[in-house]
Amino acid sequence: MILKLAVAVVGGLLGFIYVALKPPPPKVCGSPGGPPVTSPRVRLTDGRHLAYKEAGVSKENAKFKLIFIHGFASSKDIHLPISQELIEELQIYILSFDRAGYGESDPHPKRSVKSEAYDIQQLADKLQIGPKFYVIGISMGGYPVWSCLKYIPHRLSGASLVVPFVHYWWPCVPASLSKEALSSLLVQDQWAFRVAHYAPWLFNWWMTQKWFPSLSITEGNMAIFSESDKEIIKNLPETPSTDQEKILQQGEYESLYRDIMAGYANWEFDPTDVQNPFPNNEGSVHIWQGLEDKIIPYSLNRYLSQKLPWIRYHEVPDGGHLLAFNKSNCETIIRNLLLNTETMSQ
Repeated sequence: MILKLAVAVVGGLLGFIYVALKPPPPKVCGSPGGPPVTSPRVRLTDGRHLAYKEAGVSKENAKFKLIFIHGFASSKDIHLPISQELIEELQIYILSFDRAGYGESDPHPKRSVKSEAYDIQQLADKLQIGPKFYVIGISMGGYPVWSCLKYIPHRLSGASLVVPFVHYWWPCVPASLSKEALSSLLVQDQWAFRVAHYAPWLFNWWMTQKWFPSLSITEGNMAIFSESDKEIIKNLPETPSTDQEKILQQGEYESLYRDIMAGYANWEFDPTDVQNPFPNNEGSVHIWQGLEDKIIPYSLNRYLSQKLPWIRYHEVPDGGHLLAFNKSNCETIIRNLLLNTETMSQ
């Protein structure tokens, strides 16, 4: 009797653990019972779909073709303050898309840093925007830009990483510097990123358990924003709750959690392995970092720019994590990239 009871208890415990660790199935757009498809999409070679949005001048008439890569908990509908005057002055075609698992783009069960670059390349080819294009990645959208620089540099006319994602376990960064940068974050975020890196199989449970805080940004903790960020947030147009729900409609695991796990996995390359894609100065690569950014420690991006002197590194003294949502900053970022200039206005 005691043995049977012990077996039952152990079996029940293992069952509970299995259920807790197993991620929920995705609610794929267009599938039976899944969300509807309302946006234009392209079909990739592996059968997945990417949803996209086009803006600016037509690609046939454009002088510059620019792909925006959204960050964490965002989508192709990211609203950056780019004036119509600038778009028409420079003749810019703008393409944005939902990254895998976000919005109306199909989840990618083998999502990785590398897969992001080839998703972008296929999207560009399917829409026939030409052999070369510019990319701008914001925040978590920074690691897809690193991927483009590594795997498809021949497709790039230029690239900007804006308050870009940093990996606290990149071998190329001194351990002491990474440790110091990680320790500057809220404790709950430090632990979330450690779990994503060291035990990704546990990450779904970590993000859904209720015993202690998991990740500050998903809990709406305003402590992660600087004073300049809070001012920008006050002036942002109000986003309907339905739009936010649409971003995560296929499941938080497929969008948010896989995004973090892909970013904090062991990369196949270090950023310092990346070669200058523009040795003849025919294009440029930029990193834009706010010194008041509480989400991305500036020390790591500053270090990378020192190791890669061909990157044009810009520090915005009063800039926080949302610096790209300031109109002046946003248009300066775009002009520096597209016009390949050294000028910078604050």
